[in-house]
Order: sequence, then C-alpha cells, then structure tokens
Amino acid sequence: MSQELVLTRFHAGIAEIQLNRPSRHNALVPALLDALLEALDAVRADEPRAIVLAAQGKSFSSGGDVQGFHAVPRQERRNYARQVVGGLNEVILTLLQLPCPTVAAVHGLVTGGSVGLALACDLAIGGPQTSFAPWYTAVGFSPDGGWTTLMPERIGRARALSVQLLNERLDAQEATRLGLLHQLAPDTESVLPLARQMATRMAAGRPGSVRHTLTQGRPDPQIVAAGLARELQHFLEQIDTEEAARGMQDFLGITRR
Repeated sequence: MSQELVLTRFHAGIAEIQLNRPSRHNALVPALLDALLEALDAVRADEPRAIVLAAQGKSFSSGGDVQGFHAVPRQERRNYARQVVGGLNEVILTLLQLPCPTVAAVHGLVTGGSVGLALACDLAIGGPQTSFAPWYTAVGFSPDGGWTTLMPERIGRARALSVQLLNERLDAQEATRLGLLHQLAPDTESVLPLARQMATRMAAGRPGSVRHTLTQGRPDPQIVAAGLARELQHFLEQIDTEEAARGMQDFLGITRR
C-alpha cells in the first residue's frame, strides 16, 4: 500500500486530518488506523487550537473492511480483528483526550466502527447525503467503534439498541435530531468548509477555559476504555464463528462451496 493513507495540513492554528483511502470508501484496515494514530500524535505535538477530522472520496468511512477480514485465513482472523478493533479503540481514546476541540466533517456513508470516529469528536458536521448505519447483525459481526459504549449516551440506550438490532439507517435529518450531527451543511461540498468554520470559532475561545470545558464535558476516558475493551472481547469471540464466516461470504456475494 504505497498510497499515503492519511493527509494532514496545518493552517492558522487549525490542524486538519483526512482519511485517504477513497477507492475503498476509507474502510478501516490496520495500516490506515496506524497512520491515523501517527497523524494525531504528530499534530498534537504542534499544539493546534482545534482539529478537523475529514475524509477523501465519496464516503467518510464504511467501517471495518469486510473484504479485508474475509481475505485473512480463518485461524488468523482473531489476531487481525485485534489489530483493527484495537487500533480503532486507540484512535477513539486519543480523540477523547486531545487538549483541543475536535470537529468531524462527515459526508456520505458512515457505517460500522467508523461511527466511533464521529462519536469521539466534540462536534460532527454532516451534509444532506450523510447517513449512519451499523450493519453488524447483517454481516455477522459484533458491535465495535463505540456503538454500545458511546452511542447510547448520545441517542439513548433503547434507540441505540433498536438501530443495531433492526440494522436501521439514520439519515442526515434524523441524525441531527438525535444529536449525532451538530449541524447540516446545505450540500456535500460545504461540509468541510463548515467544519473548518466551527473549528475556527472554537479555537477563538480562551485556551484554559476551553480545556477545562472539554475535560468536564467529554465522556470519562476510563469508562469509555472499559466499554471499548468489552466491545473488543465480544468482537473477537464473534469473528471466529461459522456465522461470521458465512455472513461475510453473503455480504460480499461469494458463492459457498
């Protein structure tokens, strides 16, 4: 994978990080998650006043790459899952503990564990075509990315559970009503500029006040870490089942032998 999987820029005190695997809808694989962690560490060292998390291509991220999971021999899938889900957990916890505000510029599809990237940011800006969906019960995976740890706090436990069990798609309007999205841009092209505006507005606050507000207003990292560890354990148990193997084949349209 020679392509640079994460792009970064720094302008007027605002750091911008973009996922850059558009040919696969920025699906999460170990290399992408490692690059994202490295980018977060690098921009943090520059002490930005705010961070924008965005993505190249038609979709913000389609979550864990099902094709990537299926390509791994079954006896190695638990180790591969540990890299993907464990790496995603590290990214989520890093975002939650950054000393500056974060804004997710979310466009197109956001499915599976990639929802956690938006949930871990302080604000999320979307467009008319933005939507969120779990897909776990359809594919045969166990929820990760904060679907059972962060999502219930945001939209309520009963609603979060029903979305997952019924594999519901939350469109942009419903996501905004529930509080997953802070604001909707008029079109997809305006999502990133609006996220930059929000980041600039938050960066204008007095740093000490902003820092204390974030520390008190964000979810407790220790509680989140315990919840994410539980998600990882359940994911590892489920990925090693025949149900998950068949679910991936069906999802990918692979004829069973």
